[in-house]
Amino acid sequence: MTLPHGWRRRAASAALAAMLAGGSLAGALVAAPSAFADSWRDKEYWLTEYGITAAWQVSKGAGVKVAIIDSGVDGQHPDLKGAVVGGTDASGAGDPNGQKSIGAKPEHGTLVATLLAGRGHAAPNPSASPSSSPSPGSGVGTDGIVGVAPEAQILSVSAWLGSPNPAGKTDQEQIPEAVRWAVDNGAKVINISLGSTSPDWPQSWDAAFLYAEQKDVVIVAAAGNRIGGNVQVGAPATIPGVLTVAGLDRNRMASVDASSQGISIGVSAPAEKLVGGLPGGSYEDWAGTSGSAPIVSGVAALIRSKWPDMSAKQVINRIVSTAVDAGAPGKDPIYGYGILNAEAALKADVPEVTSNPVGSIADWIRVHRRGDLSSPTPQAASSPSIPAATLADPTVPVAKAPSQPDTAVPAAVVIGFGSLFVAIVAGASVQLRRAYRTTPELPDGPATGVVDVVDQGGPK
Repeated sequence: MTLPHGWRRRAASAALAAMLAGGSLAGALVAAPSAFADSWRDKEYWLTEYGITAAWQVSKGAGVKVAIIDSGVDGQHPDLKGAVVGGTDASGAGDPNGQKSIGAKPEHGTLVATLLAGRGHAAPNPSASPSSSPSPGSGVGTDGIVGVAPEAQILSVSAWLGSPNPAGKTDQEQIPEAVRWAVDNGAKVINISLGSTSPDWPQSWDAAFLYAEQKDVVIVAAAGNRIGGNVQVGAPATIPGVLTVAGLDRNRMASVDASSQGISIGVSAPAEKLVGGLPGGSYEDWAGTSGSAPIVSGVAALIRSKWPDMSAKQVINRIVSTAVDAGAPGKDPIYGYGILNAEAALKADVPEVTSNPVGSIADWIRVHRRGDLSSPTPQAASSPSIPAATLADPTVPVAKAPSQPDTAVPAAVVIGFGSLFVAIVAGASVQLRRAYRTTPELPDGPATGVVDVVDQGGPK
């Protein structure tokens, strides 16, 4: 059907007014001043609330290499200078040193790295006020992001995930190659803040995770995000022996958006209102269990620095046995063993265990693959096969505009434009109501489901 031209003009005018209002508000937000680096340090609530600053009295992670298997880590970020000591590219599409940001979420690896082992940086000028947060050591600047293990060293292993790899290598090839390289190059902890929507993993991963277990390496993985479609924990967080981390909101409750659930969850850590560094030197607010995992990996690095000879299973046991119980009593599929307590993990008297509390890939292969542990073989035809899982997009949210500093000027600008937005939209609504009142009734006709093309008033 064709609508009267007068109504179309009034409707177009109202729509244009609404568009301009939206554009004005967006412009106000973009034009507002960016926060200084030291204000980002002030946002790291988990440093004190989860016992990390207290744990620094015992260890800051010195001498421990942590491999980050992700989209690449920008080692030139001001808060990571000197932290990245090696790396490689498992994708075939990145740089040989693993520091090129690649994949569907190229910023992801740098966000993870700053949260795990950021070192901050010096204030840009003497007039800049230092952060009120405690400085973990002389090697850490007062501004920017300080990680959980600020003296740990990073190995950046870049992988192309979340979109088709231009080099052609799949996650089935990249992940085991990345794990093996990390183990062979001295990583004592491996962080994998990536996941899939399937609990199963390709059989091609078996040997690499078994190799890491046999070489006594702690592997920490993110549980996945509900908002990203991961209602249940997905691989590699379902692999026995991997310490899986669920996410918490600001009130230490299971995050509705940022935490999936499953029996493989070992411990819970902050997943909301996180901050981190972006490639190129800037900062960002973010959320997700992608951030929970490096917080726990950082605590594992603190423990391995304090007790270099402690086995991986004892390190994991320290983290889960000192966690603060939450949810259903004991281990549960929402919080695992409980909420991370970094101070207790470094200071408590924890009895040794005879087995890894989060399982063993060696035991799993023996039961489910029926293969040789030294080199897992293809599964027998009579046994049910596990489908090859393809990793979903890295669980990092879309970048948001940086939070603003505490000043009345930006607030006044936003409020002013917000009021303008409301006024214009109200005017547009009046225009629309008038248009409807003056529109003649259309004759009844058959409901054909066909809409006539509206004349745009242009040249024919």
